[in-house]
Amino acid sequence: MNETNQTTVKEFILLGLSGHPKLQTIFFVLILWMYLTILLGNGVLIIVTVYDSHLHTPMYFFLSNLSFLDICYTTSSIPLTLDSLLSTRKTISFSSCAIQMFLSFSMAATECMLLSMMAFDRYVAICKPLRYPVIMNKTAYISMAVWSWASGAVNSIVQTSLAVQLPFCGANVIDHFVCEILAVLKLACGDIAINVLGMLGSNLIFLVFPLLTISISYIFILATILRIPSAEGRHKAFSTCSAHLTVVIIFYGTLFFMYVKPKVRDSVNAGKQDITDKLISMFYGGVIPMLNPIIYSLRNKDVKTAVRNLLSQKCFSEKM
Repeated sequence: MNETNQTTVKEFILLGLSGHPKLQTIFFVLILWMYLTILLGNGVLIIVTVYDSHLHTPMYFFLSNLSFLDICYTTSSIPLTLDSLLSTRKTISFSSCAIQMFLSFSMAATECMLLSMMAFDRYVAICKPLRYPVIMNKTAYISMAVWSWASGAVNSIVQTSLAVQLPFCGANVIDHFVCEILAVLKLACGDIAINVLGMLGSNLIFLVFPLLTISISYIFILATILRIPSAEGRHKAFSTCSAHLTVVIIFYGTLFFMYVKPKVRDSVNAGKQDITDKLISMFYGGVIPMLNPIIYSLRNKDVKTAVRNLLSQKCFSEKM
């Protein structure tokens, strides 16, 4: 008998913070505020990089891709989270769960690839400045972005397809805000060995390899910066990649803490760990996309100038 025919679960129940009703209203307001900030901040970055010709460079092209990705990633999960916080019993159909799982997994993998591409761009700009226009030509950086999106989507198709083919015979309560793939796999009543191997391969390709690329790029960048004779020159060179490095540290630091931290086994602390895991997941899925445009804008004179020019043009057109 085909295993897929054994699936009797037609919908899943998302627990969210149902065990902590006093926190639901607080987190609803907090998450809604974060989501609106994400849409505004990343939306402004996309607009200025499109309309300001001075920002038509590989670095800002990747940055606009990252901003668009953050909007897509949060839109695939935050509205569902807000709904679950308002509902006493939030259900999601099997097919909707699969779509949400595909989108979030795809965006996370794509972000890892984009961050590695941005690190390579900074490596070429600082270590090989004379060859930068040749190496990072328009065809090259567009192809790098397309590869990031395509590889993330293909990987997510594979992982999601393996997950939905598993038999789900009874348990349908997901102790999470959304259909997180690891939480869904725990509910399967069949052998998940292939899924585990697939996840390990995915982590190797989309977490380890990009992190190695980023680390090696910054080793060469740091070595090049230290050879610059003037302090002003060193500061200027480092400032061009400090924002990206900050985002990488926060992004990978959160992932590392989520998946490498020890698990609490005793029942007394199990509830505390559950709420901690959910809050970490919220930080990863909401706070980081909100911080990205802030980090890239605060110390970036080009972006701040482009925003001022855009606002002044808008004010001038309104007066006319």
